[in-house]
Amino acid sequence: MPSHERITYCRICEPLCGLVATVQDGEVQQLRPDREHPLSRGFACPKGIAMTEVQNDPDRVVHPLRRRPDGGFDRTTWNEALDDIGARLTTILKQGGASAVGWYLGNPSAFSYSHPIWVKGFMDAIGSPNLYSAGSQDVNNRFVASQFLYGSPLIVPIPDLARTELLLIVGANPLVSHGSVLTAPRIKDSLHEIVARGGRVVVVDPRRSETARTFEHVPIRPDGDAWLMLSLLHVIFAEGLQDAGALRRQAKGVEWLQHAVQPHDPESTESKTGIPAGTVRQLARDLADAGAAAVYGRTGSCLGRHGTLVSFLLDAVNVVTGNLDREGGAIFGTGPIQIEDLLHAVGADSYGKVHSRIGDFPDVLGQLPASVMAREITTPGTGQIKALFVSSGNPVLSVPNGQELEQALGELDLMVAIDLYVTDTSLHADYVLPATTFLEREDFPAAFLTFSAKPYLQWSDPVVPPRGEARQEWEIIEDIAQRIGTVPASAWAVRALGKLGLKLTPSRMIDLGLRLGPKGDLFGLRRGGLNLAKLRRHPHGVILDEHHPVGVLKKKVFHKDKRVHLDRQEIAEEIAALRSENGHGPDFPLRLIGLRELRSHNSWMHNVEKLMQGDRRHAVRVHPDDAAAVGVDDGDLCRVRSASGAIELAVKITDEVSRGTIAVPHGWGHRGEWRRAADAGGANVNLLASSAPEDLERLAGMAHLNGIPVRLEALAPMSSTTEARHSAEA
Repeated sequence: MPSHERITYCRICEPLCGLVATVQDGEVQQLRPDREHPLSRGFACPKGIAMTEVQNDPDRVVHPLRRRPDGGFDRTTWNEALDDIGARLTTILKQGGASAVGWYLGNPSAFSYSHPIWVKGFMDAIGSPNLYSAGSQDVNNRFVASQFLYGSPLIVPIPDLARTELLLIVGANPLVSHGSVLTAPRIKDSLHEIVARGGRVVVVDPRRSETARTFEHVPIRPDGDAWLMLSLLHVIFAEGLQDAGALRRQAKGVEWLQHAVQPHDPESTESKTGIPAGTVRQLARDLADAGAAAVYGRTGSCLGRHGTLVSFLLDAVNVVTGNLDREGGAIFGTGPIQIEDLLHAVGADSYGKVHSRIGDFPDVLGQLPASVMAREITTPGTGQIKALFVSSGNPVLSVPNGQELEQALGELDLMVAIDLYVTDTSLHADYVLPATTFLEREDFPAAFLTFSAKPYLQWSDPVVPPRGEARQEWEIIEDIAQRIGTVPASAWAVRALGKLGLKLTPSRMIDLGLRLGPKGDLFGLRRGGLNLAKLRRHPHGVILDEHHPVGVLKKKVFHKDKRVHLDRQEIAEEIAALRSENGHGPDFPLRLIGLRELRSHNSWMHNVEKLMQGDRRHAVRVHPDDAAAVGVDDGDLCRVRSASGAIELAVKITDEVSRGTIAVPHGWGHRGEWRRAADAGGANVNLLASSAPEDLERLAGMAHLNGIPVRLEALAPMSSTTEARHSAEA
């Protein structure tokens, strides 16, 4: 049979770049960038192109697996697996109640429009609050800051890349990440275009990252972002640079904020940030004086001890300089489906609606901190988790102190994984159920509508049929729900469609959302409006507008007074806690940060031969002076030790990190039944992080993964055949 081409888009990271798949005999032969995609215009990163290898990987799980007593797996049938899961889950619910069930969603699940909705519907249907996700290792404090500022976690401003004159990037590396909480294909071009039209891109980062070395770099000490933001605000207020008119129109609590930042002049914070006071003062003036400026922070700014405070202050700088809801500033994305309005109306944009049993942490968008999941399993009493589902996730590698979680998994009465591989986590599951790849399912960028730098929509039909017996996650969840006698969806939606004689499906939900949205056809009442059938006639996607509108703040803010709230007691307490910290002492003189690698994505792309070619050894980046101080050379094996654990891996000496800072990529140190990933060696850097409730960020339950105090210890020189190892020595 001759080959043919199918149009789709990548769902590995947030740019959602267009792809063209060459298909023959029901198999993907090749992926290439889609030159007709109106945003990515023929660009895709190496990971997207390499997805062919994941699709066709011989290590991929394509049939249901049941774990044997010896830890191995045997193939089983769907009916046998689902019947046993249903029977055991029914018993657990009867004996322990709804709180005996937990579910962990991994990062890839966010790129499926149906998967997270059906998981949340399932957990709501059985009444369990124990929903966890990778968000508590990544982004949840950004959402909490939005709750404080705008009245909903879902209201997150994005930089107006196409119109800004000055972009301040804090703790992000978009030349490698391609944007995060910001959907902007070809973001490298967008940043260069800012400079080409006479603007500036300034990057605050402890490492001279790929983005920092390309534009203006302001080095900062790890976990110093809050001090920098406080000082920027201090200068703006002290020198009368604030936009008084914008503040009168948009905000409340301005005087409170001015008083809160008053003690933090750049001279007093210089020892905390490592940034000369004069540099901070000039940067504050530049932000205030620019015709249009935007401050944007991401992972590096979220993973310190005070990530919610940092996220809050990042937006506060935009507000105080008059750059919120302004062309070229920080703007609010608008989508053809008003997801934030819908979720707010049904109470799904929650914060603090429920609290974790361990640590009493508030939920963020219905999710509790994954860092306490192990203790929720091992701590007896009402609400102890006895059954755990893990879909598209590998928390043994992604949460702090993964060995604690790994040991806890052995105490469960039931564990089920829905995944592409037998990973470090699903290795412990009673059943591993095969999920489809994004090439085998239909999709829609529901989670990214308001994060897109340019209003844009694309629908993708499946490129190929599922391999083996793989099924979409939502279908698996429906099958499990059926066996325990429930329906995994919001009751109001089921009832509404039931009256029309219709069954709720993900595609029907999207069609309804499009048709009833601001650009929808209103079921024929608005000529030329959107519906799913029309969208499918444009496989490369549709640009809806050239720019997002501005002047929409009152429509976006959910506070009753329709103003941005700059006065929060929780923020005052965080500033007080920040000021009371005493440093990390002589036992741990260095600070650990993470970094992204172009050919990795968290923990799930290390089984791809194309991405693992060349020297992909896992290594710690160390400044030459710090390496000399402990007597290690390039390529030597060293030990990195924190108060929580220790790992061993190779040394890579480089001056891209400042003295006192070391950097280690995350997502390495695999086991499981994905052979190339396991053979790659490396170490799980999150063994250096603490899962103790007292060490988590209080407002969001976020793990402290950036700026961890550590020390470096020399080991024997590393031979070319020695692989990095990890240990959990305290």
